[in-house]
Amino acid sequence: MSKAWKELDLEGGGLQAVNARLAREMRTRPAAYAAWILFPLGLHRFYLREPLGGAGFLVLSAATLALAGFGPASWWLLPLIIGVPWALVDLWWIDRRVTDYNKELRKKLFLRKGQEPPQDYRGRYTSDEDARRELDEYQQLKEAEKPGQSGLAGRSDPARDAGGKRRMPSFNEQEAMLRQMRKDKKEGGGDG
Repeated sequence: MSKAWKELDLEGGGLQAVNARLAREMRTRPAAYAAWILFPLGLHRFYLREPLGGAGFLVLSAATLALAGFGPASWWLLPLIIGVPWALVDLWWIDRRVTDYNKELRKKLFLRKGQEPPQDYRGRYTSDEDARRELDEYQQLKEAEKPGQSGLAGRSDPARDAGGKRRMPSFNEQEAMLRQMRKDKKEGGGDG
């Protein structure tokens, strides 16, 4: 499958332009882990837009080479004692950094310039508990709906949420209301 659509210039094209830019700039875990293989060069840090960390790996690599060539016998091990554990911690860090980077990128691209995100905006669910809570609330709302109930004929209004505020009726609720209206029209000897 061709990825030529990623090369299209849709600037000024609204959501398509934002999505194309997002697809170009997002970071992936496989690429980050592949770059980690060359951790002495700090490529995984540069890939994940952490230039200070990448430069740190380069400095440690240069220090190791310099001490191996010109330093006392085993001093070249000192930068390795720092660099190797740091690289091993980065194996864990990469997963979190990819998530955080992509989330910040989404927020930056989808929010208009000059606007701040709403207070407590997190981009999307930050934990499984939040997602489960939202799903449970949605399922409870849907389970409370009964097929064929329309809110007519003295029943409670399904187009009201738990707080009593009006909301847009669901597709099923709209269908049930139409069936009830047709039924009432036939029973009442409607016009036509």
